[in-house]
Amino acid sequence: MNSTQETQSVAGLKLTGQVLRVLAGVALLTASAKIQVPFWPVPMTLQVAAIMFLAASYGLRMGTSTMLAYLAVGAAGLPVFAGTPEKGIGLAYMLGGTGGYLVGFLAATIIVGFAADRLPKLAILPAMGLGLVALYALGLGWLAQLVPGDKLLAYGFTPFIAGDLVKTVLAAILFLGAPKALLAKLRGTDLNI
Repeated sequence: MNSTQETQSVAGLKLTGQVLRVLAGVALLTASAKIQVPFWPVPMTLQVAAIMFLAASYGLRMGTSTMLAYLAVGAAGLPVFAGTPEKGIGLAYMLGGTGGYLVGFLAATIIVGFAADRLPKLAILPAMGLGLVALYALGLGWLAQLVPGDKLLAYGFTPFIAGDLVKTVLAAILFLGAPKALLAKLRGTDLNI
């Protein structure tokens, strides 16, 4: 095998690994949206924890690619979001009350992925906090167009924030405690593609 063929072979393996990681991330995000954990005042999904962990583990490029793939699959009509298919599917669901939160998922992924790539590892918790702020800002901004102002916090913030804070801290702990070899594998930077 000459060096050009070897380079193409390695590039093909790397691309295959990236595609598989994106698919695994979409599967994890889907599962996290469907699993409900009893919590007060409302049951919660594990989605925020999955978003924060994937963004930190995958980094900016792979994390954003994964979130965009997840949103595209949902827009295409596959029931990957929380409450689907019961509450609708596809673009109709995405344009409903949770649409801003879905955009917020992408914003949080970008913020956390950027921090994971460029800041010291311990900066991940404040980055996740900032990601959560962006998620809620976009979610509440969108929801404000659909519900009366006096109901906004009751519908889109108060019942969820405690659970999301717990999930964010959990994601940070999992990321910070993950072995370097596992994080290298998740990012595709280990030698065994």
